[in-house]
Amino acid sequence: MYRINENYQKLPASYLFSTIAKKVAAFTQENPDKPLIRLGIGDVTQPIAPAIINAMHQAVDEMSLASSFHGYAPDLGYEFLRSAIVKNDYAPKGCGIQEDEIFISDGAKSDSGNIQELFDINCKIAVTDPVYPVYVDSNVMAGRCGTYQEDSKTWSDIIYLPCVRENGFVPEFPKETPDMIYLCFPNNPTGTTITKTQLQEWVDYANRIGAVIIYDAAYEAYISEPDVAHSIYECEGARTCAIEIRSFSKNAGFTGVRLGFTVVPKELTCGGVSLHGMWARRHGTKYNGAPYIIQRAGEAVYSKEGKAQLKEQIAYYMKNASTIKEGLADAGYEVYGGVNAPYIWLKTPGQMRAWEFFDYLMEQANVVGTPGSGFGPSGEGYFRLTAFGSYENTTAAIERIKHCS
Repeated sequence: MYRINENYQKLPASYLFSTIAKKVAAFTQENPDKPLIRLGIGDVTQPIAPAIINAMHQAVDEMSLASSFHGYAPDLGYEFLRSAIVKNDYAPKGCGIQEDEIFISDGAKSDSGNIQELFDINCKIAVTDPVYPVYVDSNVMAGRCGTYQEDSKTWSDIIYLPCVRENGFVPEFPKETPDMIYLCFPNNPTGTTITKTQLQEWVDYANRIGAVIIYDAAYEAYISEPDVAHSIYECEGARTCAIEIRSFSKNAGFTGVRLGFTVVPKELTCGGVSLHGMWARRHGTKYNGAPYIIQRAGEAVYSKEGKAQLKEQIAYYMKNASTIKEGLADAGYEVYGGVNAPYIWLKTPGQMRAWEFFDYLMEQANVVGTPGSGFGPSGEGYFRLTAFGSYENTTAAIERIKHCS
């Protein structure tokens, strides 16, 4: 008789955003006269930029002709896209990344979940807390996290790196030695970040102890402060200890189109084995590549017109972020983020727990956000709002929250 992977049974009942969707659906059904404004999930709302749409249309036309038809994509992705990434994202910052160190995929979420396959089941992982759920859940599925401790809301074999107001949302080196370190900056969910100097300290630490950093840079396009690194490879020594994951979802609105990439430097080895070679083998075996049409769309992100249009979109979302942050502060809330990322992280009022505040905000203000506790134990007592809604809905949501505060 076959057996299931028992590690799945260790997971909480459902994924965080699935739970939110169910609660929202129930409220909507019971209260059809109370339209909700949704600032919970990090999904973009602005349409894909014209330069990118034009590139997609051209690529679609190419697929209609035998002379320009494209089938399976190359394992690493098309050279035209990898070249554009190097020339625009890495070469100007002196990162030294080569085209064949870039692996095109269907998004950062997939790569974030799949990258753990390269590592031994006994590797100890460290995660910033609160944290994007996929980092933890994918390792739970693999059997790397031990048992879930209901009283502390932690996994027995995970090293937690609290990012809270008491330490300025900057993770500190743990007492226990990790093998894999997950970092996401600018951070989802807190919207905060660390300086390049602080990131360099993590690179030095990882090289010193022999750990690998899984660096999620999905929100680098929103960075506005000069002392924040856009890539971990801006730090000296990162090529020997870090894997970087990027997304087109938040910088170019590809949440429904799906495109991303992972960078694995050739210098990154373990016991003489190349992680670049391992990821290439995994990529070629389990993945058939992002569609040609979508990769052409990704190339257009780096065109002169694409850059200008996306700069306007990012400014639009960050205007929303400022509106939320200033409005909540005016209403007496303690707020963070919203400067280098499109997320606002607020302290729940009084002693209200995160899910209690979720229900309160949905019922009293008809606004949906995300409970901080869904991102880990250090998220209890906090709440996330996103800046990805329309400006009209964003201003209306803040007025509703002010009215019920």
